[in-house]
Amino acid sequence: MSGFSPDHAGAEVRVSPNFGPRVGVSRPDIVLLHYTGMKTGEAAEAWLCTPDSQVSSHYLVHEDGRIVQMVRESDRAWHAGRSFWRGITDINAHSVGIEIVNPGHEFGYRAFPRRQIASVIDLCKGIVARYRITPPRVLAHSDVAPGRKVDPGEKFPWRTLAEAGVGHFVAPARVGGKPVIGPGDAGAAVEELQSMLSLYGYGIDITSAFDQQTGVVVAAFQRHFRPRRVDGLADRSTVVTLRRLLEACR
Repeated sequence: MSGFSPDHAGAEVRVSPNFGPRVGVSRPDIVLLHYTGMKTGEAAEAWLCTPDSQVSSHYLVHEDGRIVQMVRESDRAWHAGRSFWRGITDINAHSVGIEIVNPGHEFGYRAFPRRQIASVIDLCKGIVARYRITPPRVLAHSDVAPGRKVDPGEKFPWRTLAEAGVGHFVAPARVGGKPVIGPGDAGAAVEELQSMLSLYGYGIDITSAFDQQTGVVVAAFQRHFRPRRVDGLADRSTVVTLRRLLEACR
């Protein structure tokens, strides 16, 4: 593919060879947000367009707000890796992937510039409208791959996106509060926590025991929906915020 017209007005086009067809999926129904996790945006853009990398995304949003499209929305980009959400294991086939330039936790994680976030919101609004994607399906890479991925991270302004009409977010309950459910706990409270996380969409086994997997998923939930403290312990704030989200889905 030598080139294409961008799906998002104003986007630059730099074609990545790393893509394939959306087999068995008529249209995307997830928007998946990442950070690049590399030292510069230019390095990330080059990596996503290099055949040897075997990775790509549909879009990359630079810190100055420039948007680059690398794969057509009708095609399947390779950005999610091993992942799961609400029974779906081929997230790539179901999603439009957006890489947001930020060095990430490895290279000096920092706040996302306002102009960059304004471009992300504008881009997401167009995608959501084109494919009628519901707010709870605007997700973080860390939501679909807990533990394996932590991007776009706790500094990403999910509340700002939601206030602009992008994604699902409720005011988190105040940090803290008892009881705190954590490693070594078992019983009905743990089962209820695991069931609520599963119902929302996370990949988690309902075992009634607070195991390592449960802590990892709780941390992923906190990173998106209660970012003030990401510790993997289900304090009252975490549980109440999760309940609020589920109630808002009804």
